[in-house]
Amino acid sequence: MSTIPLSLCLLRLSALGDVTHVLPLVSTLQKAWPGVQLHWVIDKAGQKLLDGLEGVSFHAYDKRSGLAGMRALRRELPASGFNALLHMQVALRANVLSAFIPARRRIGYDRARSRDLHGFFINQRIPDRPGIHVLDAIGSFCEPLGLRQTEVVWDLPVPTEAREWARAQWDQDDTPTLMISPCSSHARRNWTPDRYAAVADHAASRGWRIVLCGGRSELERSTTDAILAAMRAPALDLVGKDTLKQLPALLERATLVMTPDSGPMHIANAMGTKVLGLHAASNPARSGPYSDTRYCVDRYDAAARRFLGKPASELKWGTKIEFDDVMALISVEDAVAAFERYLTDRHAT
Repeated sequence: MSTIPLSLCLLRLSALGDVTHVLPLVSTLQKAWPGVQLHWVIDKAGQKLLDGLEGVSFHAYDKRSGLAGMRALRRELPASGFNALLHMQVALRANVLSAFIPARRRIGYDRARSRDLHGFFINQRIPDRPGIHVLDAIGSFCEPLGLRQTEVVWDLPVPTEAREWARAQWDQDDTPTLMISPCSSHARRNWTPDRYAAVADHAASRGWRIVLCGGRSELERSTTDAILAAMRAPALDLVGKDTLKQLPALLERATLVMTPDSGPMHIANAMGTKVLGLHAASNPARSGPYSDTRYCVDRYDAAARRFLGKPASELKWGTKIEFDDVMALISVEDAVAAFERYLTDRHAT
């Protein structure tokens, strides 16, 4: 852009991991144009997580509200509209919602990433760069505006009281903490409770504290109960006890977080915590912890060969392999080996 924009609107509703991936883009825009008015159309969970983010006005859209909610959102937005809309979601609902956001420049995904009529709702596209992480694809939304995202800064807003709550959950001592967040929002990405328990017991035998965290869903509660029942070592059960504002502070206190491809994986990474990611249904190079995948278990290629009959290198970038039992390809030994890799590196520093 030849001039500094007065206002920009970001559209990204979910999921929590992808919402976290947008934060470096916000930082890039604010660093280039201090004082630019940023508006973000987001879902309620994302707004709760990011509440307090400086320089951003949030507009929450409830997916259950349908067209009536879209019309209400339009009345809430500035009547003058925006210099540009950064339309960072390709699902049909989000595409229709974007039509209610007034902006002449409507920047969306490249053709390879487009679906659900995305191209009809935009008039510019980001560069087509295959084989990049989701965060880098989102970061490239600033390029049609004449910018480049050259550094990745999250600045996730965490209130002081959230950190105080996290500090109160266990004693501050030299005991390292393995935090297990066992569930993704996609059930077929989830590992089995007995295998989580076996890795937890191994970590406990190495002198680690075990903490479990998660939301309030029935699946997370039942999975946690099954892990605890299968464990020999004691564990601190914090599942369902934190809020979305407290979750980043909790993950920040962990030494290592073990989780499938999930929102907590990306929040932990944003808070600077190392992640033992469990990947078979998704490719860690595309959607693993952005800063460091050294401690991830990667069985994506094995899943591609078994369930799709071809190596991962022949799949379209971003292909999900969400079949029953795909996560069974990850063994206890795989995760223990990843844990031991982390332990070796930790002792070397």
